[in-house]
Amino acid sequence: MYLLGYDIGSSSVKAALVAAAGGRVVASVHAPESEMPIASPRPGWAEQDPELWWRQLVNATKKLAGLLPKEMAQVQGIGIAYQMHGLVLIDHDLKPLRPAIIWCDSRAVGMGEKAFRAIGEEKCLRHLLNSPGNFTASKLAWVKENEPGIYRRAYKMMLPGDYIAMRLTGRVATTPGGLSEAVLWDYGKNDLASLVLDYFSIAPGLIPDLLPNVSNQGLLSNRAAEELGLRPGIVVGYRAGDQPNNAMSLNVLSPGAVAATGGTSGVVYGVTDKAVFDPQSRVNSFLHVNQKKAAPRIGVLLCINGAGIQYSWMRRFMALNQLDYAAMDRLAAQVPVGSGQLLVLPFGNGAERMLGNRNPGARIVNLHFNRHTNAHIYRAALEGVAFAFVHGMHIFKEMGLNTSVIRVGNDNLFRSEIFSRTIANLVGCSIEVVNSGGAVGAARAAGVTTGHYPDLQTAMKNIEIIQTIRPVPANDAYSSAYQAWEDELRKILTN
Repeated sequence: MYLLGYDIGSSSVKAALVAAAGGRVVASVHAPESEMPIASPRPGWAEQDPELWWRQLVNATKKLAGLLPKEMAQVQGIGIAYQMHGLVLIDHDLKPLRPAIIWCDSRAVGMGEKAFRAIGEEKCLRHLLNSPGNFTASKLAWVKENEPGIYRRAYKMMLPGDYIAMRLTGRVATTPGGLSEAVLWDYGKNDLASLVLDYFSIAPGLIPDLLPNVSNQGLLSNRAAEELGLRPGIVVGYRAGDQPNNAMSLNVLSPGAVAATGGTSGVVYGVTDKAVFDPQSRVNSFLHVNQKKAAPRIGVLLCINGAGIQYSWMRRFMALNQLDYAAMDRLAAQVPVGSGQLLVLPFGNGAERMLGNRNPGARIVNLHFNRHTNAHIYRAALEGVAFAFVHGMHIFKEMGLNTSVIRVGNDNLFRSEIFSRTIANLVGCSIEVVNSGGAVGAARAAGVTTGHYPDLQTAMKNIEIIQTIRPVPANDAYSSAYQAWEDELRKILTN
């Protein structure tokens, strides 16, 4: 028997087929081959047609069916991971009323900031653990104010994963975790955030019915089954936002473990059993996938915009696309820790929430023409992103989140020994590189609902750890280099 997982991103849809017995990955694919387009009708806007996600999900499913037709005929459960913070509005015929306003759209920033002040910053943080900011609730308020005709026709508001689940099953629903991503969840009341709905004058009836993340989300409809080439009646057993799902896929389910990714942007996601928030709103807190009233699980998410995009820039414009990342790493490894006092601050990809929404830009500091080579620059670039991760993890420590292990996927900056070792030594914990992915985790989570696993811990416990980077006790060179970087950052932020 098999389980099928989808990861609905803004660039592609990934699909993974997993053997229910043991959780082995049988095959994984993505669609389309090139990135899905993002429309930007005005500066700062970012929209996608929800139908585009569905078409690419169909294409990815048919790819798997072409590779493994017998196995796909034995799928018993489906799980969904999806891009967070988006807004889909549907009418009574369950059709989208407008393109989805996706996660990186910034049109509602002002409305969220105004709500934060009007509701009360302390009240928001205590009840929502976040500012309304640029999250889904503020995007819905933007539609209400700027597109009243569409708002009046809306039957339900949905997150991207809710829309995909609806297309699979015909059932309109969301999850408490999804509402927490939308900043529509009141942690004090453990219920829908009426303080946000009341402030924006949003009708509570727009909110779909609630289902737990891990539960029967509905059965694959005849219509969807025909489009996908699957049998009808398959249980859709799980849905969650991509970052909580990624953490779960790396077996980050309990306090002490942290998930991290180093893609275009960087993410650190820690789990706590307390409803915690950062008074400066440098991080965001959401319900984790295994949240239960009797055993709270809150995911604390830190995002660093300037991460892999900085090293990619180095490869394109410093290495002139003549070297791959492995070759750059080999050159960087010839340079001692600290890169000969050369510092790189990677903040060149927009405002950084962890820096108080400041946008200092990227900096190369202490460059000496008679001392430094391209190898120094490559190492300083890797160290600079690693230092940004460490800076962010100090915020976690301030909030009482202790880190015993960091788990990462095998497809990003953490493949660099320099990058991973810098973080491990400065944070003082091991980094485990795991052979897993979001679609794989979603498939396994669906297996809990179908009865193949008793719980998420069992579903995720046999993930394959392919490398462990352990901290070196004597790391004065790392500490000195990090302190110099912090001093430079402090100068920039106080100017």
